[in-house]
Amino acid sequence: MNGCGNEILVVDLRELQSRVRPEAARTLAAGAETHFDQIMAIHRPATPGTDAYVRIINADGSEAEACGNGTRCVVQALAAETGRTHFTFETRAGLILAEEHEDGTISVDMGKPRFSWQEIPLAEEFRDTRAIELQIGPIDAPVLHSPSVVSMGNPHAIFWVKQDVNAFALDRFGPVLENHPIFPERANISIAEVTSPSSLTMRTWERGVGLTRACGSAACAAAVSAARTRRTGREVAVTQPGGTLTIRWRDDDHVIMTGPAEWEWSGRLDPETGDYLRDTVADSAEEREIG
Repeated sequence: MNGCGNEILVVDLRELQSRVRPEAARTLAAGAETHFDQIMAIHRPATPGTDAYVRIINADGSEAEACGNGTRCVVQALAAETGRTHFTFETRAGLILAEEHEDGTISVDMGKPRFSWQEIPLAEEFRDTRAIELQIGPIDAPVLHSPSVVSMGNPHAIFWVKQDVNAFALDRFGPVLENHPIFPERANISIAEVTSPSSLTMRTWERGVGLTRACGSAACAAAVSAARTRRTGREVAVTQPGGTLTIRWRDDDHVIMTGPAEWEWSGRLDPETGDYLRDTVADSAEEREIG
């Protein structure tokens, strides 16, 4: 599936005790047909009152705490299977509530942003995380500098620019910044330009993935940081290479992300090895199975 161009493998493991092994994830990520940004592995609920436990696995085999675009894909898949529209998932980042709307868009409650340096986390104290001391390039003429940092269940750094976000070599800066010592758990790195009081454009180097067409949690992080620094209001349209998400930072501090999800094809895979068999066109059209 894909969520705003974010490539997602939704893997249904509710009837199995298996987990997707890191080696299998890396094998799948290397395949032209199965390449992904995240695997959303659906397991049986671990907590009463939830619909599933969802493990989120990056292309390098590491685990992530949150993936808003992937969560929308899980919702669409389970809504097609069950006819339901409301779901509660448990992840490493906590509980996530999601809803499919009549127009097919899906809203995900991404929870509350966290701004303290310990919670993001950062390796040293910054009292004001709206802009921290970090830059790329010469000291007297940095290419990027003073990012806003925030946790949306996973760490994010947003560099604000006043020109086209495509003008920056994020593929070159991204790996350096992701692994900068200031981020003990690494970080998602974004470049964002505010285009109006209610819109911004951005690109993201995603932790454990690389350049990506979309990142839902990064869109939330950028929207919250834009509002927090008085660059925009609390509801913005965030445009990424894969499409546009609507992000609303509610008065109760919860961040709501709304956008599409798209089914592409189905099949069956071995979570231990990464071997897979794609369904035939007829099977896919009739069953639309996840897994």
